[in-house]
Amino acid sequence: MRKQQGFTLIELVVVIIILGILAVTAAPKFINLQGDARVSTLQGAKAAIQSANSLVYSKAALAGEEKNPLGSVDIGISDGAADPSNLVATVYGYLAGTSSAIEHAASFESSEWEVNDVSNGIVKIQQIGAPDLCFFEYKQATATSLPTFSSKNADGDVISFPVAADC
Repeated sequence: MRKQQGFTLIELVVVIIILGILAVTAAPKFINLQGDARVSTLQGAKAAIQSANSLVYSKAALAGEEKNPLGSVDIGISDGAADPSNLVATVYGYLAGTSSAIEHAASFESSEWEVNDVSNGIVKIQQIGAPDLCFFEYKQATATSLPTFSSKNADGDVISFPVAADC
C-alpha cells in the first residue's frame, strides 16, 4: 500500500480558524474606512474654500481690491446693483479669516459643518460629529503671504492636514 501525503481535514480546519481570527483582529487596524472618508470630506471642504478664494481674488482684482488689507467683493450674480447679502469680506483680495466669510463663500451648511473663529484671521473647519483632531484651519492672507491651511496632531504639533488615524 502506498502512503498518501497531504493535509488532513482537521489540519485544514485549524488553519482556516487561525486565519479567521487574524482577519477579525488585524484587519480593522489596517482598514480605517470611516477615517479615510472623513479625511476625504475635509479635503473636499478645503477644495471648496480654495475654489471660492480663486473666484473672490479674481473679483477683487477686477475691483482693484487685491492690495487692500480690508475690503469686500460681491460674489453674487447681479444685474449691476449692489446686493449686501452677496458681499464677502476680503483681506488682500482673498477671503477674510472669519467664519461668516468662509461659510458664505464656500456655501457650508450649518447642519453639517462647524466653522468657528479661533483667533484673529484663523478659522477652524470641522465636520459635525467628527473626532476632535479631525479638522483644519484656514489662516487669512497677509501682505506677504497667501492664505494657508493647517491642522494639529495629538501632540499639538502643526501638520499640513489630518490623517485617517485622527479622524
